Amino acid sequence: MSALLEVRALEYHYPDGTRGVHGVDFTVEAGERVAILGPNGAGKSTLLLHLNGLLLPDRGAVTVGGVIVSDATAPEIRRRVGFVFQDPNDQLFLPTLLEDVAFGLLNEGRPPDEAAAAAGAQLHELDLEDHAGRAAHHLSGGERRLAALATVFVSRPDILVLDEPTEALDARGRRRVVEILRGRQETLVVATHDLELTMALCRRVLVLDGGRLIADGAAADLLSDSSFLERHGLNAPLT
Repeated sequence: MSALLEVRALEYHYPDGTRGVHGVDFTVEAGERVAILGPNGAGKSTLLLHLNGLLLPDRGAVTVGGVIVSDATAPEIRRRVGFVFQDPNDQLFLPTLLEDVAFGLLNEGRPPDEAAAAAGAQLHELDLEDHAGRAAHHLSGGERRLAALATVFVSRPDILVLDEPTEALDARGRRRVVEILRGRQETLVVATHDLELTMALCRRVLVLDGGRLIADGAAADLLSDSSFLERHGLNAPLT
């Protein structure tokens, strides 16, 4: 049986010639939770953007459930791979939170009443129902982060791809995000600098540096190797 997600010999250069990722290879099985670690500029976000076709490779391929990611398959891929951006403001742009959460379902062709009902149920699940009629910019940072998650959760994707989901959150907001993600059943791929989050959620870690995959192994092993972490711009997690 093939893996749910396959990344093969992935290479990507930005239009100015800057290399984003180079020769990246890995697979993710259904149900796995994988953290992608690395210093700033390592290629983490660039890699994530390939997983649902927001970027397409110069060479190599990304495959989701046996379907190669391409312009032609992007609508199907984006139903299967839910992407949560690093900045919630990139995800929340409509007049009300209910509209933001229903937006993806409407794009999938769901009837408006059905999309609104599903969006309302998702907001309730994340304790955001009291904010359904408010604009996202009126919410706290933690509430905006949860709302961004809601826009993806509502479509019930097979894979959740998250870019720095705890960035700029206080301790309470961070704990809430970790608690929510622990309770999800989807396959998880998360790029983060938060090594405590990694330890709480993920058994497996990929380390990128300079656009290359440097290591792929057990989180417990890699995160206990302080010299390795230091060489690749990472701090050992607090114990």
